Order: sequence, then C-alpha cells, then structure tokens
Amino acid sequence: MVDNKLLPKLSQNLLETLDDEEYYDIIIEVGKDPDVKIFRAHKIILNYRSLYLRRVLSTNKKKNDEILTHISLPNISPEIFQI
Repeated sequence: MVDNKLLPKLSQNLLETLDDEEYYDIIIEVGKDPDVKIFRAHKIILNYRSLYLRRVLSTNKKKNDEILTHISLPNISPEIFQI
C-alpha cells in the first residue's frame, strides 16, 4: 500500500514540473499569427495524458542528440490548448 504522505508530495512535484523553465524537452507552438503562444512541456507527461499527442510524438522517434522536439499546432487556439 502506498504511504498516505507520498501521494500529496508526488502530486506537488508533478505540479512543479509544469512551471519548470529549465528541464522541458518539447516546445509546442499553438495558434496562427498574430495569436501564437509557445508552450514548454515534458514529452513523458504528454505521452501519458494525451492520446493525440502520443501519436504525434511517436512519429518523432527518440534521438540522443538532446535537440528539443518542436510541434506546431496552428489550427488550435492558444486559449483552448491551455485548458
């Protein structure tokens, strides 16, 4: 059984990763000019939280060259994507 103290701490740590400006590994550009917003994210989280993004990411096979993955989603408004 998982310790009752572990889950709240784990949840807090996961929330902190959402605001992490240093250790992201994907950039998602959403919207069309002039309404474009850049989101920085973590592929591992997107992979498990979004079936659509899992399919998109599966076409970008993992490389060990540490180059950031960049996805452009011009047909989605930044306001909708942020939800």
